[in-house]
Amino acid sequence: MANIAAKTVVATGASSGLGFELVKQLLAQAEPYRFILGARDTETTKKAYDELKFDSATHSVTVLPLELSNLKDVKSFSQQTLQNLGQDKLDYLLLNAGVAKGAEGPGPYGSKWCEPYIVNHLSEFDKTFLAGSGLGPIDTYSVTKFVQLLGAHWWRRQLPQCDVVAVSPGLIPQTGLPRHGAMPMNASMPDAKSVPEGAQSILRAFTRSDFPSDPDQIFLTSWGEWWGKDVYEKTLDKKLQDKWCPSKEDIEQTEGIVE
Repeated sequence: MANIAAKTVVATGASSGLGFELVKQLLAQAEPYRFILGARDTETTKKAYDELKFDSATHSVTVLPLELSNLKDVKSFSQQTLQNLGQDKLDYLLLNAGVAKGAEGPGPYGSKWCEPYIVNHLSEFDKTFLAGSGLGPIDTYSVTKFVQLLGAHWWRRQLPQCDVVAVSPGLIPQTGLPRHGAMPMNASMPDAKSVPEGAQSILRAFTRSDFPSDPDQIFLTSWGEWWGKDVYEKTLDKKLQDKWCPSKEDIEQTEGIVE
């Protein structure tokens, strides 16, 4: 069990790909970490981490059930996480999960919203540290990534005492992101990076202290630079941020999950 000085990380999207690699790299460090992870398949995820044979006297890994396309499940995960944390400090919240698929068809679990909008954006409102990606415009995916960046700015306004960072791991072909066939990618593409390299890009945000003086400058590139606001100027519109960031209460009311 990790000792009392361990830094606590709550993460989604850590059962495979970039998220798994990021946690793996932290588990190899001497500094103690306590992980609370959300995963669809908890048994497979637990087995994958057990096979790393990390130092359990230094680190701890707890895996809780989470289906991000089901907002009822997201709420349950959030409640379980809060119970698990108790009075302990949360050092890092890593929202790393994402899905790239079309918006056609009915929403998952009876929702009025499409799955990419739920997974890539709305699920964050019950659980702020964001991991996006550096891909070009790909229909629904790029739209939800734009909305997600609106959300990053919105969370920064809501949580002025926290450091909110949107970080790009770069173009990483070997993740599960293209599994729905919407985004064909391969390692020969220009600027393509490996999964370990992408995880390193995200990890840099864990240790950066050179935050820009301008609070709106929150985007950290895969090459370690703070992007200028002119690149994402349209996401700085506060009215647009408010429009696309409904409150947790409004989301639960719409989805019929109010207790």
